[in-house]
Amino acid sequence: MSGPLRITHAHGDRITVTEERGGIDLISYVYRPEAAWEAPKPYVHPLRTLADNVVSDYRPNDHRWHKGLQMTASHLSGQNLWGGNTYVHGQDYQPLPERVGSMAHTGFDEVAAEAGRAVIAERLSWRHHDGTHWADEQRRIELHDVEHAGSGTDTASAGGSWTLTWSSAITNRRTEPLRFGSPTTHGREAAGYTGLFWRGPRAFRGGRILGPDGAGPGLMGTQAPWLAYSGEHDGADGHATLIFQHAPGNDHTGEGGAHPAHWFVRNEPFAAVAPSFAFYDELELAPGDTLSRRYRVTVADGAWDRERIAEYLAKHPW
Repeated sequence: MSGPLRITHAHGDRITVTEERGGIDLISYVYRPEAAWEAPKPYVHPLRTLADNVVSDYRPNDHRWHKGLQMTASHLSGQNLWGGNTYVHGQDYQPLPERVGSMAHTGFDEVAAEAGRAVIAERLSWRHHDGTHWADEQRRIELHDVEHAGSGTDTASAGGSWTLTWSSAITNRRTEPLRFGSPTTHGREAAGYTGLFWRGPRAFRGGRILGPDGAGPGLMGTQAPWLAYSGEHDGADGHATLIFQHAPGNDHTGEGGAHPAHWFVRNEPFAAVAPSFAFYDELELAPGDTLSRRYRVTVADGAWDRERIAEYLAKHPW
């Protein structure tokens, strides 16, 4: 059974989407500017389950620039729109504030909720550290498929769920190509993070990682249509599962064709997932061209197993 959604907009600060049946604030989308060193950009935090448990982290002491769920660009033509220190091959991470850029909110095209779906459609400007305009982004965040389940023990069958779809279309406004990369494209192994990035709460450290055909942190750098992360809460009994998907239509710009994500995933020393679009190889975006990506994140109460995940995804196709 799906419940209605309500939007509350604190102008200049955040948009909160509330599931009215349980009165749960499922997300806050924060777009106010924050510290320059952290590569300011809008983000989703907190992210909550229908049982009102938080499944995201904000400014953890190990990486202050990790903020819930956010679009990032760790290496972008020499700039760092990820935040914090910048990876330099042979020198590890270096404090290079002149490389830390930003993604600035410029306006909303739609903020609405009706018929069990909420929409936040936003325009952003991607900027060099000196403020130079490098790219425009059209972003659309949708909440949908809110499904309650019966009360009971922490099992897959008892957990309710809801889904967030994130769409980004990034257009290069420079007169030269934009080159999207990652620490791995710059020489660091198993650090291909860039693009949409989720940081899990501290309690999710050591959580369970599942893919369609494998399990565990060994899925780092692999390709698959989905990846799931389950963790156990502090302060409340039970678990939650987040299922990350990339859309089948996500295209690699340039010499096209399907470009399945390479998964960046860790459960130690912290919980994190990113469907990286530049894990092993740089992605080049020509002047005037647009990079379009769509992702889904399903937030579920309970420790869902592979069978339950597959059943859910079959019932909720793209």
